[in-house]
Amino acid sequence: MSRAVSHETFGGPEVLELREVPEPHAGAGEVRVRVSAVGLNPMDWILTSTPDVAERFGITLPSGFGTDFAGTVDEVGEKVSGFAVGDRVYGAATGRAAADLVVVDPSGADTLRRTPAEIGDEVACTLAVAGMTAAAALAAADLKAGDTVLIGGAAGGVGVFAVQLAKLAGARVIGTAAEGTFGFLRQFGAEPVTYGPGLEDRVRGVAPDGVSAATDLFGTETAEAALALGVPAERISTVAAGPNPPGGVRPTGGMNARPEDLKRITDAIVAGEITVPIAATFPIERIREAVRLQAGRHVHGKIVVNL
Repeated sequence: MSRAVSHETFGGPEVLELREVPEPHAGAGEVRVRVSAVGLNPMDWILTSTPDVAERFGITLPSGFGTDFAGTVDEVGEKVSGFAVGDRVYGAATGRAAADLVVVDPSGADTLRRTPAEIGDEVACTLAVAGMTAAAALAAADLKAGDTVLIGGAAGGVGVFAVQLAKLAGARVIGTAAEGTFGFLRQFGAEPVTYGPGLEDRVRGVAPDGVSAATDLFGTETAEAALALGVPAERISTVAAGPNPPGGVRPTGGMNARPEDLKRITDAIVAGEITVPIAATFPIERIREAVRLQAGRHVHGKIVVNL
């Protein structure tokens, strides 16, 4: 037997249970990973609490929980190449990562990459969803060197990657956040502005020469402000506004990232060009508490659950 977080009904963190389950095994084309750390994302609790979103991702009840993970390969099925028992790995397995053992299909819908020796598992487990989402959001906004980009939700788990990737690309970054996170954002080279009513005017005050691109990582407020500031819709992206965001701006997500984006991010971490702030860590036995904190959407950086 092994342990896994699961839920039999949709709802908040209270529906999550850490249970003993039969030990899974890798079949043909699959790899089993002994998980050491799980990185939480908004999509995790959204899939747990929102049946229609869960259905779009193929999640049915009863279901596991979590997506981003890091650990060590301990079983390799037939017809698998590129991975061996003992390899340190990280990746994404939608709706089942929070478990002692996770079986993944590296050539299918799952993501599995070797972890660079210089990166610990607590950092590696934060990379797949947040890193790929940030990269996709900036690509959808056609970010270029010399741009002034407005990033909505800049202090969140995806935002910290987006800010740093944009700076590495040679852009000026203006990020929306609560005032209490301004010092945190300035560490990464962003110029913070308070979100909420009047955002358009505050951005004008910081960037009188205008904004050339934008990405909204939280809802639609930043996208709407960017449109009002004259940013073309094709240079504005959203990741949390549904498939039909306002004004014809571009919806995107981690599934639209390029295969090379994760390597680019891990290379930048190894080189010291990107820092991954870990806001809090929890043991798996406190999964509800960890999810409750993440779902509050006021976390500066990433939350990690250790197994």
